[in-house]
Amino acid sequence: MRVLYLSWRDRDNPEAGGAETFTERTAEVLTELGDQVTIFTARFPGARAADRHGRVDIVRRGGRFTCYPLGLLYAARHRRDFDIVLDVQNGVPFWAPLLARLPVVNITHHVHRDQWSVIFGPRLARFGWFLESRVAPLVYRNSRYVTVSQASRDDLVELGVDADRIDIVYSGNDRPAELDESPMHDRSQTPVLTVLGRLVPHKQVEIAIDIVAALLPEHPELRLDVVGAGYWHESLVRYAQQRGVAEQIDFHGFVDDDTKHRLLGRSWLLLMPSHKEGWGLTIVEAGLHETPAVAFAHAGGPTESILHGETGLLAHDPREMAEQVGVLLRDAPLRTALGQAARRHALSFDWERSGRALAATLHSVLGHAPRPEQPAGRPRRLRSVHEIAADHREGSRGAA
Repeated sequence: MRVLYLSWRDRDNPEAGGAETFTERTAEVLTELGDQVTIFTARFPGARAADRHGRVDIVRRGGRFTCYPLGLLYAARHRRDFDIVLDVQNGVPFWAPLLARLPVVNITHHVHRDQWSVIFGPRLARFGWFLESRVAPLVYRNSRYVTVSQASRDDLVELGVDADRIDIVYSGNDRPAELDESPMHDRSQTPVLTVLGRLVPHKQVEIAIDIVAALLPEHPELRLDVVGAGYWHESLVRYAQQRGVAEQIDFHGFVDDDTKHRLLGRSWLLLMPSHKEGWGLTIVEAGLHETPAVAFAHAGGPTESILHGETGLLAHDPREMAEQVGVLLRDAPLRTALGQAARRHALSFDWERSGRALAATLHSVLGHAPRPEQPAGRPRRLRSVHEIAADHREGSRGAA
């Protein structure tokens, strides 16, 4: 297949996140399967207009907003060079069905219902949500969708997308080869929490800072690693100063993979206070190091990347998240058990499997194969952290 990926960012962009990792890694697998892949994306300072990532061609035009019309025009002008278009929708898509005249697959990691108002003013937020919730489902009414979790699939169905047009392709997991054999962590002797991701408002890193402030009297050596870059950095620094915990927080900025894995390996817990996530790639990355994660139950994807009470915990609100973190900092045996299960869960995801699943969807869209079988859901009752801790203590006594 000759595949055109339309994505607002590529992996080299300083603000690249989980969606961009999905694009790049699945593109790599498609080329390994013999397909030709081009990623059209936005330029950024220092970026080349044309680049190559392995066997994947990169074309960069425009900026954060202008890349969308330029991407649509590129798809129209080069339609004879491709067989299918993958249109990545981050809030708004590239509107490829309007001009591409090729089969189009819409890739939506998560629905941005409440994030519009967090990032933009009321008028622009209403307009953005109108485009995402009303216009996009209409424009893509004849297109297949791909998303990365059952929760995101359910959100798309609520917007009017037919369930039988939505395929789930779970994200893979970047891992050094040595991590396949054993976790290579050098766990900190004192408690360290980690937040990993882009520094933007809807990631709600302020909640992690609040948790540090709340738990510091009980754990005076507690620290928070904030790993990632973004325009919200200075706001978070000021917030940490206002809460009186600036000395307990290390802002690492954008780091390389080795540094990322070192920080995840030394951490006691990964916190994901994000309002919404399509999957939660950093959760399974942390799991490779036997570092359990805590996220919100309403965030969507983390309800699958975390198995509540087995590999980590899901909270309903910031108060409960702080309570869960407090229990896990005190209960080392429970924290260890969750971490070991998190590693087993993380090892079940890899990018080759994700890329092959995406390829199966593309072949079915082009009429080369039947639609791939879809995974079943995972309904779970969220037990309290105190119930989970009590059950673990009882199970440990029984095993002894």
